[in-house]
Amino acid sequence: MDRSDKKRILLKIGSNVLTKETNVISKIKIRNIARQIFDLKDEYDFVIVSSGAIVAAKQLVTLEGKDVTVKQALASIGQPYLMQIYQDIFRKIGLLTSQCLLSYSDFEKEQSKENIVNTINILIDNHYIPIINENDTVATDEIKFGDNDKLGALTASLLNVDLYIIASNTNGIYTKESMNSNNLQTIKKVSDVQSLEKEIGDFKSTHGTGGLVTKIEAAVIAQNANIEMWIVNGLNDNFLADAIHNRSDFTRIIAKKIKDETLYQHK
Repeated sequence: MDRSDKKRILLKIGSNVLTKETNVISKIKIRNIARQIFDLKDEYDFVIVSSGAIVAAKQLVTLEGKDVTVKQALASIGQPYLMQIYQDIFRKIGLLTSQCLLSYSDFEKEQSKENIVNTINILIDNHYIPIINENDTVATDEIKFGDNDKLGALTASLLNVDLYIIASNTNGIYTKESMNSNNLQTIKKVSDVQSLEKEIGDFKSTHGTGGLVTKIEAAVIAQNANIEMWIVNGLNDNFLADAIHNRSDFTRIIAKKIKDETLYQHK
């Protein structure tokens, strides 16, 4: 397949997925993600936004204090370790990776945005998978609230990707009624993002700082850019292929105008 025919997916991987809901980065899960990307690489180009730097650092050191600056220091320590894990595992499977550190301020300057697009395009054209991390040492708001969901949406919008996938630890967004009755039912398709606010409650995940609230905010950004967004269960072994081939339950937040229905196996 010619590279011009390939679709581009922005994949955001949350901390709960990377740790498989433990307190350590799971190399098995990263290997699983790499294998899925390898199997799909002839049809799709991937850009990754990854959480997990702070969790990775906690495997190495213990720092005193609980304020944001301690989290920034942990992110600084954990970032190269996390990237080393990605690089080693992906390389063994036959994939090349690169690191890009971004923060919200980069999206406020036209020259910065142009540089981001040009750099990522060059990386993809040369068969590298860009792995984007929040520049936590300067972006305190992201540590406290964002959990990279909105950063992923902003990046997806800037790159005009075909699809934005958030790999979370749930089968998408559940209806409030099903959560209250402990009989979880996924909202499978929605066009009105604001209607989801009535369903999400006050849920927050173990390691992630934003929970479903930031996913709704990310969906607004994606939809305004006419980009479809999926929330899938990244804990499952084949979550990418299963979602693409409609073999799993997940939440599909459709774009205002569908760009290319052939990207998905939904009928």
